[in-house]
Amino acid sequence: MDGVLLRPPSFHALAQDFAATAARHDREASFPHQNFRALHEAGLLGLTVPREHGGGGAGLAQSAAVVGTIAEGCPATALVLAMQFIQHRMIGRDPAWAGLRAGLGEGAVRRGELVNALRVEPELGTPARGGLPATRLRRHGEGWVLSGRKIYSTGAPGLHWMLVFAATEEEAPRTGLVLVPAEARGVRIEESWDQAGLRASGSHDVVFEGVTLPLENAPDLRPLTEWGRPDASQAAWNTLLIAALYTGVARAARNWLVRFLNERKPANLGAALATLPRMQEAVGRIEVLLLANDRLIADAAAAEDRGEGFPAAQTGLLKTLAAENAISVVQQAVALCGNHGLARSNPLERHLRDVLCARIHTPQPDAAYLAAGRLALGQS
Repeated sequence: MDGVLLRPPSFHALAQDFAATAARHDREASFPHQNFRALHEAGLLGLTVPREHGGGGAGLAQSAAVVGTIAEGCPATALVLAMQFIQHRMIGRDPAWAGLRAGLGEGAVRRGELVNALRVEPELGTPARGGLPATRLRRHGEGWVLSGRKIYSTGAPGLHWMLVFAATEEEAPRTGLVLVPAEARGVRIEESWDQAGLRASGSHDVVFEGVTLPLENAPDLRPLTEWGRPDASQAAWNTLLIAALYTGVARAARNWLVRFLNERKPANLGAALATLPRMQEAVGRIEVLLLANDRLIADAAAAEDRGEGFPAAQTGLLKTLAAENAISVVQQAVALCGNHGLARSNPLERHLRDVLCARIHTPQPDAAYLAAGRLALGQS
């Protein structure tokens, strides 16, 4: 279904399908390959691929709506999908990637190929905090040889392409992303992902052992000092899609809570818990957090699509605020349900484990507050 895009009701149908298997994938920490086949058949894996390459050419507002809805069913699937949207959006607008753009776009649209950037390393941590990666590129003949290890490589079992952050073995090292076919000789996945949340995301270690690559697969290598400040537009995509994802998790928790309160009828009450003013007020407090997130994300995404986006420091704050609101929603829902909220037989405890991952994504809260404070004080 090349270039075919779903209407919003179909997003909800996909989310419902994904929700039916989310608990099993969470228990097994298994990657939901079938979800991505369904997303491909729906025309969604090429949503942000430029139209001239057969994709949807979608903006941030539409992409955020899709990610948030899919996250209600399976946030691990939504995370991998968000990374797909982010990377194809970067590839589609960065002149350095013009020579590789058509092939990657066609792979996503026609064959459902997934791509993600692999940046984090055991020693380096997240590159957002600076430092030279230990993953290295060495010139060999007419190409490169890549060696190193990446951790927290989201979607690793399903990726067809990996954008690997590496440094050259030169007297003055240059850094950048290197395009690596996931099936290339010397690429090995170590199934290390065993976290409390987003267990189905397949965020394993990936090891590169002497992987040979053509020169054109590293189209933009620069000294660290030449990379400059974060691109505000790309930062908006990174932060707002993550905000939409965890807001989707919070909505799923709210929806389960509403059903529980309407169905639960304690013998001493003789009516549903939903009839109690205390419960009605508590759910109202949850609604205001969700409303705030929905408006923040939708309005900021629409502004970005109009070319009126915010500085990176401000979109970092929006992600931080949305993450804390989403976490609060799920925590309040658990508190209202007592033991039912933490029972493994109910999805609420899984939503709690998943939503707590929101704080880990770049920018982490301390970095977001620091950047915003420096901007406000004129010290950035």
